[in-house]
Amino acid sequence: MKPILKTEVAGRSMGIELGNIGFLSDCALFMSYGETVILTNVNMSESPRDGIDFFPLSVDYEERLYAVGKIPGGFIKREGRPTENAILAGRATDRPLRPLFPKGLRNDVQVVNTVVSVEPDNLPEILAINAASTALYISSIPFTTPVAAVSVGLIEGNFVCNPTSKEREVSTLDLTVVATNKRVMMIEAGAQEIDEDTMIRGIAYGFDKCQPILEMQEEARRLYGKEKKVVEMHKIDAETERQVREFAGDLIRQVYSKAIKTERNAEMDLAKEKIAEHFKEVFGDDFASKKSDIAEVVYQMQKELVRDLAINEHRRVDGRAFDEIRELKSDVAILPRTHGSGLFSRGQTQVMTVATLGSIGEIQKLDGISEEEFKRYIHHYNFPSYSVGETRPMRGPGRREIGHGALAERALEPLIPSEEEFPYTIRLVSEVLSSNGSTSQGAVCASTLALMDAGVPLKRPCAGIAMGLFTTDDLAREEVVTDIQGVEDFFGDMDFKVAGTEKGITSIQVDTKIAGLSEYVIKTAITNARAARMKILDVMKGAIAESRKDVSLYAPKILTMKINPDKIRDVIGSGGKVINKIIADTGVKIDINDDGSVFIAGADIEMARKAYSIIDGITRDVEPGEVYLGKVTRLMNFGAFVEILPNKEGLVHISKLDKKRVEKVEDVVSVGDEILVKVLEIDSQGRINLSRKDAILDADKKEQGEATDAAAPAHS
Repeated sequence: MKPILKTEVAGRSMGIELGNIGFLSDCALFMSYGETVILTNVNMSESPRDGIDFFPLSVDYEERLYAVGKIPGGFIKREGRPTENAILAGRATDRPLRPLFPKGLRNDVQVVNTVVSVEPDNLPEILAINAASTALYISSIPFTTPVAAVSVGLIEGNFVCNPTSKEREVSTLDLTVVATNKRVMMIEAGAQEIDEDTMIRGIAYGFDKCQPILEMQEEARRLYGKEKKVVEMHKIDAETERQVREFAGDLIRQVYSKAIKTERNAEMDLAKEKIAEHFKEVFGDDFASKKSDIAEVVYQMQKELVRDLAINEHRRVDGRAFDEIRELKSDVAILPRTHGSGLFSRGQTQVMTVATLGSIGEIQKLDGISEEEFKRYIHHYNFPSYSVGETRPMRGPGRREIGHGALAERALEPLIPSEEEFPYTIRLVSEVLSSNGSTSQGAVCASTLALMDAGVPLKRPCAGIAMGLFTTDDLAREEVVTDIQGVEDFFGDMDFKVAGTEKGITSIQVDTKIAGLSEYVIKTAITNARAARMKILDVMKGAIAESRKDVSLYAPKILTMKINPDKIRDVIGSGGKVINKIIADTGVKIDINDDGSVFIAGADIEMARKAYSIIDGITRDVEPGEVYLGKVTRLMNFGAFVEILPNKEGLVHISKLDKKRVEKVEDVVSVGDEILVKVLEIDSQGRINLSRKDAILDADKKEQGEATDAAAPAHS
């Protein structure tokens, strides 16, 4: 691949190649960064889609395992449904692009990013955002404001642009910044409890590093850009809009006099029925063709009212102050048989999270192009229809559920104890019971409660909050609000989620519906989110102040040990014979890592200890001079064979069976007897020579010594 345009980003070459690929796409290009390459194709339908009131943009991120030299697992041997990573990468590309398309566009637009080559140092998820923006900007599709994306790390107090694989391992910050040449469009962050000032500076650093990439896109547009198509934008008939506004104005104002969501929704349903009945009479047979326009005007009137309250009257729909949080409630141990459970409520948003602890062998194995191959901490998020009081079919998790689960997972990940500290696989499931604003951050709070209830020793409790924004059309006025409820998210300009601890931030995710966020908005949102977080943490501590000292009665008990890796084969045995017998005899689960780490999990701690003892015996080296309690396994004329450790047998010669002379072995011991024996030596062939006689003599000496000490006079 020979790029026709290049720039340098963080000391590595980023390039674009186009013109000789994907001949039938509106625009097709290869974008490379080092040896990571994305193939991007963008297309738009010729005509608008009828009967819709939204912009039908789809962004697909296609992972190809050949990009990392892998063949897919399973029987089919081809890529199947998108991995979780692919879904998240698609969402991350969609979110900063969508607000920059012209309002009223109803033509289908599709962006397909195919990952065709991956170099671990250069993340394809970041490159895909740049490739999508470049292709759209060059194409004839009416997209005229490009964006650029970079990753920002923090190593020993210094920011690093697009950190390499090794740098990411030691970085305390994993920040993605997407920006235009004027404003920040999207922020995604995972952090090791970074303070607010550092995070703000990191975002500013990322914004600056985006600019050379934007300059390359501008050059690509100048040299190779197609003429932008003049597309028919959806416009509402002026007379229809006038009539709807005139009839529905008072009805909608009445609806938004209700502070409680359920009451407001009920009033809105009645208002929509009245509006529909009225205009069926007004428009007669034309009503069906005007129905979507009427609905859109009603939507715009609601949006204008909510925004006018905030911007001009400095008032929120539910009457709260701009920095006020809704009523908070926390509870733990709400389910009797689960390993840990937490219930968190913030106003009408309520999330229940259940924690389940499993053995290390229950880790999730990943089959994808990312460097991560296993997950020990897993977070799932469910958003059923009843959470918003609706009815719809219950299907598998959608892109939104996967994204929200990943966000909550990222917020807590820096606080999860290591495998050495807490040798469990941890699964959290957050069930949204009621939704009215930022359920993902409610899931962070409920999950913290569940983990602490389960006895997981978190570094610190974590809480999350969502900040909102209302602006004027020219962005001249900006009002940031704390703890947005659903209507403020729906009609507002920003959803700025921040999670963290008392010490600092662990995650950020920002979506915006406008042409980007100013430095003032970013700083205010992050600063005010900290104040809100402290209040939430105080309430959570009222339910549970620290993690429980022990795991649940119903959770598996895990013992760990370290053995010589060369001894692993002895524990497993031929065809798994040895380890399977241990499992059958004790009822435990046993997981062994290549480094010799052994994890024994069982509901009965005594059985786990028994398995521990057996493995210890198998792997322990026999040392000359040590005394063992062994079992007689065989009798011979010349002595008795005694098993002193599992699969370790030695010979007690007849002359070493007793202190006195022994005529027959059977006179002293029988098969199955347990006797104390001392290891005399291990010969050059590994044979173990034992002595019962020496063990008895040692015991006699010890007994005599203790008797002498007891008889000795005391000294003052």
